[in-house]
Amino acid sequence: MIHSSLMNESKHNLGANSSTKSKARELRKRMTEPERILWSHIRRRKQHGMYFRRQHPYRIYILDFYGFEADLVIEIDGMIHLSRRDYDIERTKYLRSSGLKVIRFNNKDIETKIEWVLEKINTYLIQLPPSQPYPTGEGVHHPQIENEWRKKFIISPLGEIRKGVKNTKKEEKSK
Repeated sequence: MIHSSLMNESKHNLGANSSTKSKARELRKRMTEPERILWSHIRRRKQHGMYFRRQHPYRIYILDFYGFEADLVIEIDGMIHLSRRDYDIERTKYLRSSGLKVIRFNNKDIETKIEWVLEKINTYLIQLPPSQPYPTGEGVHHPQIENEWRKKFIISPLGEIRKGVKNTKKEEKSK
């Protein structure tokens, strides 16, 4: 039970310390060219309406791209990853044990086969259960399902979705 709540907190970077969060902010400012290319294709819900974050802090790690609605991590492996293969393996094991799906691509794939990369990402996204409504309200509207969804996910003022977080201001206004 405690482990489960820790995982949910960490999915929204609450488990990351200030140093990790600060480093993630810096990495966002100086993205590599392959990261920029992929980001231009997955930002603003361009892939099946899923919201992705870039350089997202997750406990002690910084994920290249993270789609929390799909529990999907997308990693781009550059030249540095050739020398830290064991680290990447352990990191991937940890992320998978936290309930995340990890997809890895190398720089060359992003630069030369972006359509193939997007196809692989979309293959995973279309396998998600259709009963989970998108936060933007896309798809079939059903009041009971939408109310259940609102109880589980809260949209922050920045448009981020927080799972399992009480939003007392919204609840007070609706009463």
